Amino acid sequence: MSSNLSRRKFILTAGATAAGAVIVNGCSTGLNKSASGGSSSPAAAPAVNISAADAPEVTTAKLGFIALTDSAPLIVALEKGFFAKYGMKDVSVTKQTSWAVVRDNLELGAERGGIDGSHVLTPIPYFMTAGKITKGSTPVPMTILARLNTNGQGISISNDYADLKLAVDGAPLKAKVDAMKAAGKKFKCAVTFPGGTHDLWMRYWLAASGIDPENDVDIVVVPPPQMVANMETKTMDAFCVGEPWNDRLVTKKLGYNVMTTGEMWKDHPEKAFTMRKDWVDKHPKAAKAMLMAVLEAQMWCDKPENAEEMCKILSADKYVKAPVEDILERIKGNFDFGNGRTLQNTPLLMKFWRDNASYPYKSHDLWFITENMRWGKFDASTDAKALVDQVNREDLWKEAAKAIGQEAAIPKDTSRGVETFYDKVTFDPANPKAYLDSLKIKKA
Repeated sequence: MSSNLSRRKFILTAGATAAGAVIVNGCSTGLNKSASGGSSSPAAAPAVNISAADAPEVTTAKLGFIALTDSAPLIVALEKGFFAKYGMKDVSVTKQTSWAVVRDNLELGAERGGIDGSHVLTPIPYFMTAGKITKGSTPVPMTILARLNTNGQGISISNDYADLKLAVDGAPLKAKVDAMKAAGKKFKCAVTFPGGTHDLWMRYWLAASGIDPENDVDIVVVPPPQMVANMETKTMDAFCVGEPWNDRLVTKKLGYNVMTTGEMWKDHPEKAFTMRKDWVDKHPKAAKAMLMAVLEAQMWCDKPENAEEMCKILSADKYVKAPVEDILERIKGNFDFGNGRTLQNTPLLMKFWRDNASYPYKSHDLWFITENMRWGKFDASTDAKALVDQVNREDLWKEAAKAIGQEAAIPKDTSRGVETFYDKVTFDPANPKAYLDSLKIKKA
């Protein structure tokens, strides 16, 4: 992480050499009690002088997260004192039980007992802004400030299908799915939220395997931390979820992983850092301060020397509540899929900062909307580009990156260009219709 925190008004606090060392290192050491589960604010937060012109309008914000490895940037920003570093000393980061609860609490907002922002499945802010999943279909405008990670999800299957030895390609599953359907008992797939990232990865994989997710299988919604327990009770045949729950399934010998999602789409976008638009509009300096903190936390999370400490932080009951060993190896890029297949030091690991993982490419958000058009979650007439421009605030990301000395990390283009999936299908953000037209299995 760069210690060049600003070229403008954020300057290092003059003081003791020890304090300077904390600033250069960018973090304190050890676990700190936090607003989400302790009695004190993070200790030894790096100090910066913030001019009156740049001071946050408020010091408080309420954020949510789901118990997944990719919530790490928000948790680390709290535990390592990055929020406090930029004047947001009263931020709380609290566990939510499901993505539906995240949606409900974002809809309420902190002033009505909910939350101001969250670690979130990238499509949810778009659904909320368009009034697709809110009470009374009333739009609740949201803002995406950053991508929190790329890669790091997985598709897993019960040991009942061990004989298929599935490895990325799901085509060998089709005959069994067809036989179950003919016998009146459909193959059951679990995802975490309708139209969310895991729903889309599961549907893409099924369709690429010749299986119609709308008609050939049943898709059910299960909160991420409950996936493994539901596999144990035979509630589902397969699931798609983020880590560490795919690895946890293998550890408990209840099934195996078909793939890690980076094998489906290398460096695919995943979670986002979202906040209510009215909160960002009312507190632009506080929003920028929080974004600066999250970007620094993402850089910290991606440093190999911090991997073990990060996983120890996440393993706490108030956070992910999973053994360190079920989180750490995959963070390092080492995958044991549970059926004899392994990946070692793979570049398909979860990324928080490297390879532009944090930048909220508009082309990626355009794919999420287009893919949800494929399955009927968005109308075909939706002006996807206008919706992306409304929600995606890459301009704020750029401002925050410059303020912490990371101008070189800003991509030259808001599009990452043509994306290629594992089945050789391509998505050109300049022509989403051509992508939709090319797909054989779809609802729309």
